[in-house]
Amino acid sequence: MKIIKILLLSSLLAVLSFSAWIYYPQYQINKIKQENAPTVENTNKLTYIDYYKTIPGSTINHLALGDSIIRGYNIPEEENFVSQFSSQLEVETGKQVISNNVGVIGITSDRLNQYVQDGLYDEAIKEADLITVNVGGNDILKLVKKSDIYSALKSFDSLQKDFSQNLAEITTKIGELNPSATIVLLELYNPMPADHQFYSLADKLLPKWNLMIYEAAKGTSSSIVVQTTNVINSDNLEYLSSDGVHPNFSGNTAISTQILQQFQQQHKADAVLANRQN
Repeated sequence: MKIIKILLLSSLLAVLSFSAWIYYPQYQINKIKQENAPTVENTNKLTYIDYYKTIPGSTINHLALGDSIIRGYNIPEEENFVSQFSSQLEVETGKQVISNNVGVIGITSDRLNQYVQDGLYDEAIKEADLITVNVGGNDILKLVKKSDIYSALKSFDSLQKDFSQNLAEITTKIGELNPSATIVLLELYNPMPADHQFYSLADKLLPKWNLMIYEAAKGTSSSIVVQTTNVINSDNLEYLSSDGVHPNFSGNTAISTQILQQFQQQHKADAVLANRQN
């Protein structure tokens, strides 16, 4: 009887530990989102749109680093979300937005970090007012291509740790080179249809990955994490291209609109406003 009780207790602890491992990251993400939500106390602070309206000069330099989501996949350059958002930002601020998209199709976080640490983008980073970064999807795809899905799952924590370190180093280097620039990071989204055999598992693992993005953002003086999962998900599969992974024109438009909404609602950090004034 004692052995049975021990086994039951062990099983209960295992279930609770697994539940915490699965659901705690989403709790943390929701907490961070709530911290960044507009409040009465923030009404006297500048939104990102207001900030860019008031910065000196008549131009805004928008640098975009990362993978095929940044570059745009099988669509004209003017249709990717970087170009679309730059155009929307021009309308909102009345300033010319100069877009510099150096996205590389297939790049991993390790390779992008190497480029950043080697100084490949130093001058562009220093000149930028706004820097959009998206990377990490190819880290996962590369692992899955090298092994079956079950082996890949076993390596998930290790892969996530490497990604987290790479992204933190990228954002830290950007902050050192240009502390007043806004860094825009994008959530990783789940492109699978709801009836896919791995959809539920991917949907549970996704918050663990995205939490690393939110934590990297918290480590910067000024950043926004675009809530991409609000617009690219199993309810909006029409936003995906024929490969079922990359956003099509409509998907890029949806991402651009999401960024604009957050720029209209979220507030620029006091530390960055001070950096601009000094």
